Amino acid sequence: MTEQWMPENKEELFSAIEREWKLLIQLADSLTDEQMTTPDEGDWTPKDNLAHLTEWMNILMGYHMDERPYYEVVGVSQEILPEWSVEAVNPILFKRNRNRPRGEVMDHLNRVYGLLIAKLKKTPFEDLLKPRRPGNPDPLLIWVLGDTTEHFQEHRETIEKGIKK
Repeated sequence: MTEQWMPENKEELFSAIEREWKLLIQLADSLTDEQMTTPDEGDWTPKDNLAHLTEWMNILMGYHMDERPYYEVVGVSQEILPEWSVEAVNPILFKRNRNRPRGEVMDHLNRVYGLLIAKLKKTPFEDLLKPRRPGNPDPLLIWVLGDTTEHFQEHRETIEKGIKK
């Protein structure tokens, strides 16, 4: 198993985030409306992938950074989501966003990205290196990378693969 890359400072962090963000947005902007709404083999459209990224940036801010209850951040009751589980959250997010129009998805994506970047700029790098929660030694930075650079790349590659059928 290879060790995960970790930036040494905020400049490296923002450079990595911006690089992957630009690649993602360039791809999204290059797609026709038909391509944006054509499902891949997993039944996800590029628009679904982009809405998913928006939701996870919100989760990063609300759950991981602000430590609000996971169900509150996801926007459901604790009865619907009794425990934190990516496998349980993703279908909720997918269903919520499936029928949103392209323009709305893109506007929301860009707005949330702007909010996240502003929040990260206000957060001292040292705070990103601290454990995310008591009892969990992994630094918050792991989740920042996971819900930005790594997630942007993963879904960009998924979209590229899906449109090259």
